[in-house]
Amino acid sequence: MIFDYGAENHGKRGDTQPLFELILHDENSDFFYFRTMKKYIAVAILLFSLNEISAQSVKSRDSLLRLLPKAKVDTNAVLLYINIGQQYEGPDPKTAKYYYSKAGELSRKINYTLGVIKYITNYTYLLNMEGLYDSSLLLNLQSVELSRKIKDSLYIAKTLFNTGTSYRLKGEFEKAEVCYLEGGKLFAKFGNVEMKAVTDDILQNLYFDLKQYEKAIIYGQGAVTGFRTNNDRPGLGTALSNLGLSYVNLRKFETAAELFKEALVIAIRIGDRYMEETQYLNLGDILLKQGDYGNFKINMQKALVLSKELESHGSELIANRGLSYYYYYKKNYSLSKQYANAALALSYKYDLRIQREKLFVHLSNLAYSMQDMQLGEFYETQSTLLGDSILNETIQKNTLELEKKYESEKKELLIKQLHLQARNQELSIRQKNILNFILIGSAATLLLIIILSFRTYKQKQKIQQQRIIELETQQQLTATEAVIKGEEQERTRIAKDLHDGLGGMLSGIKHSFTTMKGNLIMTPDNVQAFERSIDMLDSSIREMRRVAHNMMPEALVRFGLDTALRDFCNDINQSGALKVNYQSIGMEDVTIEPITAITLYRIVQELINNTMKHAGATSAIVQLTKSKELLSLTVEDDGKGFDTIILKANKGIGWTNIRNRVDFLKGKLDIRSKEGEGTSVQIELNG
Repeated sequence: MIFDYGAENHGKRGDTQPLFELILHDENSDFFYFRTMKKYIAVAILLFSLNEISAQSVKSRDSLLRLLPKAKVDTNAVLLYINIGQQYEGPDPKTAKYYYSKAGELSRKINYTLGVIKYITNYTYLLNMEGLYDSSLLLNLQSVELSRKIKDSLYIAKTLFNTGTSYRLKGEFEKAEVCYLEGGKLFAKFGNVEMKAVTDDILQNLYFDLKQYEKAIIYGQGAVTGFRTNNDRPGLGTALSNLGLSYVNLRKFETAAELFKEALVIAIRIGDRYMEETQYLNLGDILLKQGDYGNFKINMQKALVLSKELESHGSELIANRGLSYYYYYKKNYSLSKQYANAALALSYKYDLRIQREKLFVHLSNLAYSMQDMQLGEFYETQSTLLGDSILNETIQKNTLELEKKYESEKKELLIKQLHLQARNQELSIRQKNILNFILIGSAATLLLIIILSFRTYKQKQKIQQQRIIELETQQQLTATEAVIKGEEQERTRIAKDLHDGLGGMLSGIKHSFTTMKGNLIMTPDNVQAFERSIDMLDSSIREMRRVAHNMMPEALVRFGLDTALRDFCNDINQSGALKVNYQSIGMEDVTIEPITAITLYRIVQELINNTMKHAGATSAIVQLTKSKELLSLTVEDDGKGFDTIILKANKGIGWTNIRNRVDFLKGKLDIRSKEGEGTSVQIELNG
C-alpha cells in the first residue's frame, strides 16, 4: 500500500492555498507583514475555549464599535475601521474584510493616500489566507507605487516586503528576492529589532521555498529570538511554526514537534484560529509518521471543525483525508470511504487537483482492501491520468514561458542596441554641425560634402527607424503566436480532460447501473424509469464527446487539415443547419505544419459559424487548394451578404480573431460581399 499524506509545501501552488498567514502590526497598529505557514497535518495537545481566551479581545472590539456612530469623516475614522477589522481577523475574517474595505473607500474619498496603503496591507493579508495570490499581488504593487509617491521610506520598505511575499506565494522567487533585498536595505537604516525579526522570518520562508533548509533555520532562529525579545506573540507563533517546518524536512521530528506545540499554545492564548488550525495539521503530520493514530484522529477532528468554520477548504480536505486514513488503519472501510469521498468532493468543488491525485491513490488502496478490484483499478487509472495531465501542463507552461521570455528579451536587447546607435549618431551629427560652422567659410566644396553626409545620415536614420518598427511588429506577432499556442494547448487539455476524465467516469457510472439492474427487483414503472435514465446517461456521454471533439478534433491531430475539414463539413451537413460542400484540390500527400493547420481549421469554424448565425444562407462551399508554393482557403455562401465597409469599424470578436490568425500566418485576407449576393472569403498563404 502507498500512502502519501504530506501536504504540498513546495512546487506548484495552483491547487492549494496556505493554511495560515500571521501578521505583525507596526507601531501604529495598522500594518501587516505576511508569513505563510505551509500545509502540514497537525495534532493538538489541549482544546481550550476560544470564548474564554478571547474575552479581552471581544471587550476591546466592543469598545471600538461604540466609537463608530460618533466618528467624523476624516483620517481618524479610517484608522478606526482598520483597528476594528484587526479585532475580527482571527475569529471572523469576513467581517474583517468588510471593515478594511470601508477604510479603503473612505481613504479614497478624502484623498488619504496613507490610509489607502494601510487598507491594502491589511486586506491583502486576508486575500492570501484565501489563496487569492494574484489579487493580493496587484494590490501590493499599487501600495508600493503609493508609498513611493508620498516618499515614506518605512512604508516603501514594508510594501516591498509584502509584494515580495506575494511573488513568493506565486512561486516567482527571483522577483521576490529583488523586493526583499530592496526593502531590506531600507529597513537596515532604522536599526529596529522588530523589523530585523520580521526580515529574518521572511528570509527563512524564502530559503525554505528554495529547499535550503539549513540556511532557513539560521534565519528562523534569529526571527524567534527577535520576537521573544519584543514579546511579540503573533510574530513568535509564526516564526516558531515556520522554523518547525525546516526541521521536519531535515527529519528532526522531535525538535519540530516542540516548536509546533509552543506555537499552538500561543495561537489558543491570542484566539487566532488560523494559527491554531495550522498547528493541529503540522503536529498531525509528525504523529502520523510516529504511528500515534489515536492522537492523530483527535486532532484531525479538531482541524476539521476549525477548517469548516474558517472556510479553509484546503485544510478541510486534508482533515477529511486524514480521518479516512485513520479509519483505514482501523479497518473500518465504510467510514474511511465516507471521509475520502467528502475530501474528493472538495477537490472537485475547489479544483484542488494535486490533492485529488493523492486521493485517487488512497481510494484505489481502499477499494482493493474492500475486494473491489474493478473500482481499485479505476481509481489507480484516474490517479495516473491526472498526474500525467498535471505534469504535462507544468512542462508546457514552463516551456512556453521560457520561450516567450527568451524571445522578448532578445528583441528588447536588439531594440535597445538600435536606439543606442541612433542616439550615438545624433551626437555625431551635432559634432559635425559645430565643425561645419567653423569651416563654413573655408571652402564651398567642403560645405557640399557636409551637406551630402548629412543627407546620407538622414537616410540611414530612416532605415534604422524602419528596422525598429519591423522588430516591434515582429515582437507583437511573437506575442500573438504565444496567445494562439496557449489557447490551443488549453483547448487540447480541456478536451482531453473531458474525454479521458469525465468520459471515463460517466462510462463507469453507466457500467455500474447496467450491472446493478441485473441484481434489482423493480416494478414495470421503475424498469421504464431506469431505462430512461440509462438513455439520458448515453446522451450525456455522446454530448460530452461531441464537445470534446469540437474543441480538438481527433482527425485534425491524426490525419491532418484536409480530413479534418471534410469531417467538419460532413458534421454540419448531418445536423441539417446548413448544406456545406467541401472541395480539396492538390492536397494529396501534402503535409501542413500543425500550428498552421489548427489556425486554418479555427478560421473555417468561425466563418461557417458566422454563416449559420447571420447570413441566412442555405448552402456554402469550403475549398482548400495547394498550387506550387501557394496554399489557398476559400469559404463562400449564398446568404444575404453585407457591405464590407462596415468591417473597418466592426470590433466584433469573430472578425477580430480571423484577422489576427491570418496576420499570424502572414497571409492575405480578401473579403467580397454585397447585399443580396452572398459572401466570399479567400485566404492565401505562402508554402
